[in-house]
Amino acid sequence: MTGLHGFRFQEPLWLLASLGGPLVVLAAWLRERWGGGILLPGLASRGHLPVTWRVRLRHLPAVLAGCALVLAAVALARPQLGSLRQNVTTEGVDIVVALDVSGSMAAEDFQPRNRLAVAKGVVGDFIQRRTQDRVGLVVFASKALTKAPPTTDTGLLLRQLDDVKLDMLPDGTAIGSGLATSLARLRRSQAKSKVIVLVTDGANNTGEIDPATATDLARAMTVRVYTIGVGKGGRVPITLKVREPVTGVMATRRVMAEVEIDEELLRSIAGRTGGEFFRATDAASLANIFGRIDALEKSEIKLATYQRYRELFFPWLLATTACLAMAVLAWGAGLRVGPA
Repeated sequence: MTGLHGFRFQEPLWLLASLGGPLVVLAAWLRERWGGGILLPGLASRGHLPVTWRVRLRHLPAVLAGCALVLAAVALARPQLGSLRQNVTTEGVDIVVALDVSGSMAAEDFQPRNRLAVAKGVVGDFIQRRTQDRVGLVVFASKALTKAPPTTDTGLLLRQLDDVKLDMLPDGTAIGSGLATSLARLRRSQAKSKVIVLVTDGANNTGEIDPATATDLARAMTVRVYTIGVGKGGRVPITLKVREPVTGVMATRRVMAEVEIDEELLRSIAGRTGGEFFRATDAASLANIFGRIDALEKSEIKLATYQRYRELFFPWLLATTACLAMAVLAWGAGLRVGPA
């Protein structure tokens, strides 16, 4: 029989014996009430006695004996206090998010923020939901950079994500390099499932590794790649930093630029690796896509629970002995009730 917070009685049936305690007190009271008298040393039973301390305490032996019986029942029931421990094992998922930081991610078709700002917010929410998995972060433009290898340190990941900026790498879109760098982070993974979430808004136009080679490598490593094409495509407003030709001062200009997403390539990468391709045309759809990926790639968590118990009967046994000793002393002092 288990109680709250790890407390239990190992032999709970003994608790039924505690009902004898109140019965002992009740029997003494009935003996006096219907037996017609009080017994005190040197005195016969009389209808009226002076109200002395011995008269007032005449029920004390019976009360102490009843308490002793209750305490003994609790001791025999073996009260125990347990400490619960859980070992958590997980057949988890190792995930690397590969995030495009090329200049076109500054496009402002995800109002009121640009594509990268929205993507960072959605990725941050995704990271906070994957507390049982190792998540890594890779950014790419014309080159690829590992911001964080797969880790369960959510705080570190979020700090590294917050540090991601548009101008941190030379401009360009090296999808193959971003994918290959992500695969390198998963090379030694022992996880049951390995996943890359590739977020980009353009077409591969640079890089030392072509996307087809990186895709073949992902297949060989049994890594699923989910690809997300971000943006509406076509002509979109982009805020760029440009250098004034005369003064040489950096200035901000808002221009309309043509940005096309290579859907065919992204579908091919996802399809050949067992993943899926998604198209996000606004902030809400991007959040929904990450929610779907979160649901598709669930960890299988196993809990091994055990509990250690500490015996608590000894204090109850001491209290029982003390009550019995006091009851004997009170009886010996002549505090008792009885029939006339």
